[in-house]
Amino acid sequence: MSEHVKSGMEALYLPASILFAAIILSVGIFAAGSGVSNSLLGLSKSISGIQAASAPLQGSGNAGSAAVAPQPSPEPAQQTKEIKGLLQGAAGISGKSDAPIVIIEYSDYQCPFCRSWFNGSKSQLDKEYIETGKVQFIYKDFPLSFHPMASVYAEAARCAGDEGKYWEMHDKIFNEQDKFGQGTVSNLTVDDVKKWSQDIGLDATQFNSCLDSGKYTSAVQANFNEGAAVGVSGTPSFVIGKADGTGQLIVGAQPYSVFKSAIDGLLK
Repeated sequence: MSEHVKSGMEALYLPASILFAAIILSVGIFAAGSGVSNSLLGLSKSISGIQAASAPLQGSGNAGSAAVAPQPSPEPAQQTKEIKGLLQGAAGISGKSDAPIVIIEYSDYQCPFCRSWFNGSKSQLDKEYIETGKVQFIYKDFPLSFHPMASVYAEAARCAGDEGKYWEMHDKIFNEQDKFGQGTVSNLTVDDVKKWSQDIGLDATQFNSCLDSGKYTSAVQANFNEGAAVGVSGTPSFVIGKADGTGQLIVGAQPYSVFKSAIDGLLK
């Protein structure tokens, strides 16, 4: 082949080679770009998942959803019914019946915020106001639907009350859950509750019969219905007021200072 023919063919090969290289490069860039795009999308989803998983819990369990908890109110809010209309149907009562101030707690035994409040504010409230005759404390049940053991615990405490040990079982339920750390504890069963009854000295036959029969199922539900009517939407929630007056609602596992401020204001 002559030098002239070779040159002509090379002249044709050069543009074709450039075009082919450009096509290959474009395909590579597209594939890489698609990969980067997918990687970025995956990263965005991962970050969103991490943010959702690490979102801090607020101050109360929400009656409407297991995943979203309302921000607790920093101080007493809305007016409620007269206190005397809320004194019936209590699960447990402590303090003097003639105390000038009444606090009614609507609570869920499986709610971690309720347990947190029990471990913190409740003991201080006992010492300064309940044991000194200034406050009568009433516990009512408000078991949230997404806590399957909440109603069982509520009925168990009432069954223990038949033998004069309501508060012993009340405390036992919260303390046993504490052994598994913070947050909602879901690994405990009815058999565990029956064992606890023996730990606090209850008659096993009587207690088990009471719990298995559902003796207090309707009473627990009545507490829940009452709380909903009062305006309770999450746990713990508290109605605080003068025994002969109306009460106000405090929502969430508030610090002791919030309760102290509310009580002292009512005592003045």
